[in-house]
Amino acid sequence: MTLTEKLLARAAGKARVQAGENIWVKADVLMTHDVCGPGTIGVFQREFGRDAKVWDRDRVVIIPDHYIFTADSKSNRNVDILRDFAREQELPYFYDVVDDPKGGWKFDTSKGLLKRQFGNQYAGVCHAALAAKGHTRPGEVLFGTDSHTCMAGAFNEFATGIGNTDAGFVMGTGRLLIKVPETMRFRLEGRLQRGVMAKDIILHVIGEIGFDGATYRAMQFDGPGITSLSMDDRMTIANMAIEAGGKNAIFPFDARTAEYVEARTGLNGTRTSFDPVEADADQAFLSEHVVDLDRLEPTVACHPDPGQRKTAKELGSVKLDRAYIGSCTGGKTSDFVAFAQVVRGRRVVIDTFGVPATPGIVQELQGTRWGSETIWEILVGAGVRMTENAGCAACLGGPVDTFGRMNEGGLKCISATNRNFPGRMGHKESQVFLASPATVAASALAGHIVDPREYLPK
Repeated sequence: MTLTEKLLARAAGKARVQAGENIWVKADVLMTHDVCGPGTIGVFQREFGRDAKVWDRDRVVIIPDHYIFTADSKSNRNVDILRDFAREQELPYFYDVVDDPKGGWKFDTSKGLLKRQFGNQYAGVCHAALAAKGHTRPGEVLFGTDSHTCMAGAFNEFATGIGNTDAGFVMGTGRLLIKVPETMRFRLEGRLQRGVMAKDIILHVIGEIGFDGATYRAMQFDGPGITSLSMDDRMTIANMAIEAGGKNAIFPFDARTAEYVEARTGLNGTRTSFDPVEADADQAFLSEHVVDLDRLEPTVACHPDPGQRKTAKELGSVKLDRAYIGSCTGGKTSDFVAFAQVVRGRRVVIDTFGVPATPGIVQELQGTRWGSETIWEILVGAGVRMTENAGCAACLGGPVDTFGRMNEGGLKCISATNRNFPGRMGHKESQVFLASPATVAASALAGHIVDPREYLPK
């Protein structure tokens, strides 16, 4: 069996499963957020009763993150709905925006969009927060009401996005009926060259198979090339499996995985035990693909979908209006460090927005010094508009007052985020080009798409 099949067999209490088989699996974690949480809660209460209790309060994680830092009253109300439910259910893992469990949430426009407006419990973007808070453990099954839940596959677990109805059922029973996906194997060989990042790997892969090339399939990444990839790198790759239609992405377990998970679970007091899976020697795949990391170049996904792949150096004629770094995919500490390496000592020439994925990343950027300056100061000094309010922000558009949102038609933005369908980051007539943080940084300096290797220090 493949990694995904081994995981699902265990969760179903079976010795063996095969692709196409419908099975009941036990959930280890259910995650929901402010966009889908109220709907999930509504389904749960409608089907199980207004006074029903969740199946296991220690396995439900609620993370407001999407439409947070906005004056939109309905968005603010959604956070209050989550808080009321978490209090009623006595849920320990509700990462609230405010510190008062009986309080209310309202964004204060008078304070502006750049300075912190959240309490000590707030965790930031759900997918990055799940990992940072120790909720992603090898060998487990994670369901989340967000399509990018597949990011947790970096940790050798089955993680996939589900809708509100399924989530409401899981909330009440801890189980879900799913079909075992076929597995596509992507064997990584070699090592990334200077100026090429994990984002370039997944953009290359999606360009090879198409934005629907892995529809309802597991994408298994393995091979000798993964040993040089950090956990941030693996999360970037796994996150965008859904952009190829994938049901889930999954990586093998290794010492690097163990080190990360043990540190995060220990730091946050979450469950420390885990049991990773290893693939069988005779595992069978729907298809096998080899990715030679040595030969990859900085890559861009062009408007209007992630499958429109070209190299950065092919797109020098594309003039830009905006650059953006952030989201679960591109808002990690290592992403901002890569960005800073390019812009240090220089100045961007287009509007450039930076949104860290979690408050912890904000702290790391503001506390880590590179010479006489912190990483944060280098970014701000280069002209990047950095906000302390970690969250999804303009990655998915949101209300018109969302930080970095494109509210005008015709704008072209190069972004380190994960999705570029029309209207994704705002106006439906705007265009989004997806790229690595290094490529976004170099393009922000040039005002047009450019290969970042031209701007890296010698």
